[in-house]
Amino acid sequence: MNKVMLGALVGAGLAVAALTLIEQRNEVFAQRISASAPGGGELFVFPTLTADKAQLLTVVDPRLQTLAVYQVELPTGKIKLLSVRAIRWDLQMTYLNNEKPLPQEIHALLEQR
Repeated sequence: MNKVMLGALVGAGLAVAALTLIEQRNEVFAQRISASAPGGGELFVFPTLTADKAQLLTVVDPRLQTLAVYQVELPTGKIKLLSVRAIRWDLQMTYLNNEKPLPQEIHALLEQR
């Protein structure tokens, strides 16, 4: 389950970054996966099915730069909050857990040209 949750968190982070970059150019995609939140904001919800008859819902609030992951047991409908995280600082990192070549190494190689 930890791998699934980590995958959902990483996927949500990447999705937030991608949505931020393409916000103006791809309104149809954003409307398809977004829902209006109270106060006029938008929440993005990413469903992921798991092998153990559950569904993970990753909810991203771009305005607050926060994500939450919920587990929904499909047979019973029970909902459990698994994690919540402010991702503002995460998204400002240059790299984490990368393998070589690291981003600054690639940049240095390109600067030599």
